[in-house]
Amino acid sequence: MRVATLSAEDDYEGWRAAARTLACAGVAAEEVVWRVDGAASDDLFAGEPIAAEPATGRFRVPRAFPDLAETAVLHSDPERFALLYALLLRLRATPKLLEDSADPLVRRVEGLARAVQRDLHKMRAFLRFREVEEEDAARYVAWFEPEHHIVRRNANFFVDRFASMRWSILTPELSLHWDGTILREGPGASRADAPEEDPVEAVWKTYYAAIFNPARLKPGAMLKEMPRRYWKNMPETALVPELMKGARARESGMIEATPAAAGGNLQAAWEALRNEAASCTRCHLYKHATQTVFGEGPISARMMLVGEQPGDQEDLAGRPFVGPAGQMLDRALEAAGVDRSETYVTNAVKHFKFEPRGKRRIHAKPDAGEIEACRWWIEQETMLLRPEITVALGATAARALLGRTVTIGRERGRPLDLPGGGRGWITVHPSYLLRIPDKARAADEFERFVDDLKGAHTLLA
Repeated sequence: MRVATLSAEDDYEGWRAAARTLACAGVAAEEVVWRVDGAASDDLFAGEPIAAEPATGRFRVPRAFPDLAETAVLHSDPERFALLYALLLRLRATPKLLEDSADPLVRRVEGLARAVQRDLHKMRAFLRFREVEEEDAARYVAWFEPEHHIVRRNANFFVDRFASMRWSILTPELSLHWDGTILREGPGASRADAPEEDPVEAVWKTYYAAIFNPARLKPGAMLKEMPRRYWKNMPETALVPELMKGARARESGMIEATPAAAGGNLQAAWEALRNEAASCTRCHLYKHATQTVFGEGPISARMMLVGEQPGDQEDLAGRPFVGPAGQMLDRALEAAGVDRSETYVTNAVKHFKFEPRGKRRIHAKPDAGEIEACRWWIEQETMLLRPEITVALGATAARALLGRTVTIGRERGRPLDLPGGGRGWITVHPSYLLRIPDKARAADEFERFVDDLKGAHTLLA
């Protein structure tokens, strides 16, 4: 029996190094015990050190596996390390195993990853800072109780979003402290270490009451989107019982100003988000693009369409899907009976990435870092609009929405639960249809694309 010791509950790199060593040495999954000891041992295996990576033992795994493993390893299930190692060994013999969604092991690991993605989103959506006065300046402190080991993974999100603010995030497992320049990690804390009240909460409650629109909530949606376990940390939830009590009166018109106020505040919030995105410098793409191309469409849209990135014409016009791919999308939407003016259209990446060739600018596919840098914007758009169906047009859009690499052939044309709530639907990008040289095949693929859009739209019923 071999014992692999990891330094922390979220030690993906440690698991990866150990798993590669074990796999190259031909060690079976049932012969390994995975242990988190708080501090890595000098030897990977007690009394039996093995060369880190024999030259003759190199192997490859599908591109989707590292992303899947890096997320699933954050789950609180104590068997996750063993499950991932068992899946790694099976992938060596069956490289396309991840495409078999019916396989019990694949299904279980993907379930772990989905649970982690939901927890990552809950922390971003339901964490609330409260102001604490210190001698030199104010600090904002938040308390959160994650279900999984997601705190370090979420650190960059909060650093980027609150870069100019001094803050601390306290959790039972560990704490994060940002001073505007350096992010430090500290030991876990208790709920008593976090402040109880904040004068800013009165303002937040007022805003929440103004935009609260129970007509958009289906039965059970409140608990699904905002589980009760998070209510105690969120000042606005104190208003929910009274707001829900008045829901029927609002819907029947007894408080006629509420829908207008809600729409007005949502529109103002969307415009503020768009204006902020106009000066985005989260990745290097802004240096060469003409402008940020933000989403467009009604904020009340029940369907959101997400593409990859703006093209040459979109970059110049500042609007999504106005070039050849946009015209193809318009044709398909019309054939599917979907009114584009009633949908919200946006892209996973907001700046045009291209390679110059003479006077032309040739589209270049965004890489994983650029997609991740831009995920904040698509998450904010989704949280603001709360569409019932979000259609991912292509693999880049699907990765931005699901937080993992997606195989279109496996996931296409069926509803999926999105990490932040709502349902997703994956199909190809309309530019794919433009690249098919054979006219007969292009016509067949167009019809299939139309069927995908019809299927997504049918879910709105």
